[in-house]
Amino acid sequence: MKNRKKIVLIGAGSAVFTKGLIADFIQAGFGSWEIALCDINPVILESVTRLAKKMVEQKGADIVITSSTERKELLPGADFVVTTIAVGGRRAWEQDVKIPRKYGIYQPVGDSIMPGGISRAQRMIPVMVEIAKDVERLCPNAYFFNYSNPMTAIVTAVRRVTNVEIIGLCHGVIYGQKYLAKMLGVDVKRVTTIGVGLNHLTWLYDIRVDGRDVRQDLLDIVAKQKEEHKVNPHVRNFFNPLLEDKEIPNHMDNPFSWELFERYLGLPAVVDRHAVEFFPERFPHGQYYGTTLGVDAFPIDDVLARGDRTYKNMLDQADIEGEVEPELFKRADGEHEQLVEIIKSLLLDERKIFSVNIPNNGAVPGIPDNAVLELPGVATGLGFSSMQIRNFSGPMKEIIVKRLAPIDATVEAALKGDRKLWEEAMMLDGAVTDYETARKLADDFIAEHGKYLPQYQ
Repeated sequence: MKNRKKIVLIGAGSAVFTKGLIADFIQAGFGSWEIALCDINPVILESVTRLAKKMVEQKGADIVITSSTERKELLPGADFVVTTIAVGGRRAWEQDVKIPRKYGIYQPVGDSIMPGGISRAQRMIPVMVEIAKDVERLCPNAYFFNYSNPMTAIVTAVRRVTNVEIIGLCHGVIYGQKYLAKMLGVDVKRVTTIGVGLNHLTWLYDIRVDGRDVRQDLLDIVAKQKEEHKVNPHVRNFFNPLLEDKEIPNHMDNPFSWELFERYLGLPAVVDRHAVEFFPERFPHGQYYGTTLGVDAFPIDDVLARGDRTYKNMLDQADIEGEVEPELFKRADGEHEQLVEIIKSLLLDERKIFSVNIPNNGAVPGIPDNAVLELPGVATGLGFSSMQIRNFSGPMKEIIVKRLAPIDATVEAALKGDRKLWEEAMMLDGAVTDYETARKLADDFIAEHGKYLPQYQ
């Protein structure tokens, strides 16, 4: 019996994720591991590998670090495979957001839906399918976790054309619970929620503290903040991703999500920055409470610049002589933060509940079985089993059904290289309202990203 478990990280150049994951494994002290790092950029991979080895050596952890630019060298014998890739990187992402502005379409994120997210899917899906086929051939019994976006489209595509039971993971619901805990002034360990929906539009519709429904408490907090705003106007804070401010969050930093909460008693887990993209008809020309989405509201340039700085700082640690900074080992927020717990629950049959992206398969009545939803899943020795979702109905559910509409066309367009389906996906999405604009957008995306879109050449 093999004693050392193996996890392969494809897209290890995502330095922040890699650092966080290795720090978590070191702190968990959970068994013996080989962490195999893969990235197509040999220079970045060398630097990340050096950083990983320094971290392991500094703490004396029972972890072996290996690496290669060729995933086929690393996949045999893998128990877990994790993807964090971004085809085209941050520069391609930037153009996904900025090209639609020529046509009056503004996005703050552009990694999931609307024209930018659909463009990203055309680059991502073919590569993710090829990775899945390698997993199927070289380590068919491995658990395959994906963190790459657009999550819903990727998981749908991989499950459609391979036998790999890919599981999508995102820290959105974790973030939402931390956000609510700060809003309520309680320890996050006392907060429980049930969340269901699509990645980046998961409705937290059952919210409790110590088992007590606290949705009315949240309504009262919002009402009090509104009264305070009349006397002392709140200055909006568009970026507080780690919830670092000492004061409780103000609803006016995410006004749309709290309007939805007041109407439906359900809150989008990752609040406005992502949620607004699922309602393009409500923000024509990106107009958002006196600002413009992606420009001065959740400005994409600031997001990219912050990412570039974080990336550089992380890689600089690999080149410093001597030990790495102690901060690198601290428990950090981010996409990686529940992965070790998930792995432990699967291996030890702990039956803990996590938010996962998997096919519905009857968990939510009235939504197709093959629709990929973000919902609570129990991690058992037999794999993930989804919870049965009750009392999720009305407009929240109907909004999810509506937002599923573009997924099939997005996936099929990416798999077949079908321009008409790409255009159709943008029309079904709703941000584009005429075929001429859809055609021009497809032309512009192909002209910009052509080298990443071989299926359209």
